[in-house]
Amino acid sequence: MSISTTLSSINQITKEITRLEKALLDETKKEADITKKINSTKKSITKNTSVSTVNSKLGQIERYENDLVKTLNKKTDITKKIAQKREKLNSLNQKLQKEEQVESKRRQKEQEKVQKNYENRIDELTAQLKNNVSSNISEVGINTLDETLFEEKYDVFISHASEDKESFVRELADTLMKDYNIKVWYDEFSIKWGDSLRKSIDKGLKSSKFGIVIISKSFIKKGWTNYELDGLFQKEMTYGKTILPIWHDITKDEVQDFSPSLAGRKALNTSMYTIKEIAEELKNILDE
Repeated sequence: MSISTTLSSINQITKEITRLEKALLDETKKEADITKKINSTKKSITKNTSVSTVNSKLGQIERYENDLVKTLNKKTDITKKIAQKREKLNSLNQKLQKEEQVESKRRQKEQEKVQKNYENRIDELTAQLKNNVSSNISEVGINTLDETLFEEKYDVFISHASEDKESFVRELADTLMKDYNIKVWYDEFSIKWGDSLRKSIDKGLKSSKFGIVIISKSFIKKGWTNYELDGLFQKEMTYGKTILPIWHDITKDEVQDFSPSLAGRKALNTSMYTIKEIAEELKNILDE
């Protein structure tokens, strides 16, 4: 039985218990009403009451007492059913607890697997970066390498999904450049007609001090964004802090599922920070 099925059973039994408790309350009120009628009828019999009237009232009392017995039997039956339902509810709650523990262990194993895959990927990227650096050194010499590979022409590279341009990214890039004089690599401004997309992105990644990563639902589904993110991770492994994450219309659980390492970093959230506040934060980092 799955957690959702168990929860459904718990909700159903809880509703049944509520219904039975209401029925028990109704029978309790009925019991009180019948008892009141019996006592009232008994009090109405006095020394001056005629024999025929006494017999009539005694017959009425007998009928009330029969109704009272039926009500007490119903109460006993309902009480028994409530006890059975509560016992079953307790059993289901224990079952739910065990199922949740199993599910928690399963998720933990999946997270550990994701983390392991991520660490392996970082190792692969690190080895690839070292090979690339060695190759560049052998081909162009250390002096040329200093001028080309490590030259920083941009303050920040913006990695994003195209679906987020209208809602956030384009305005962020405009604000950083026009209002804060920050040099930004942004595809709409930096890639010219006829340029190689991959080469332009590689050049932008190598030539930027930091990489702003706009993590959104669209971002985590894209191939290009993952390519850019791998490049930023490569650079960070060599030069230190490079990636500056921004969460845009996405939850922590969704980021966690995509990349545990990114979920563990301090990020700015567009639901809490305005574009101006984000720009101020970046400006402070660049001024350090």
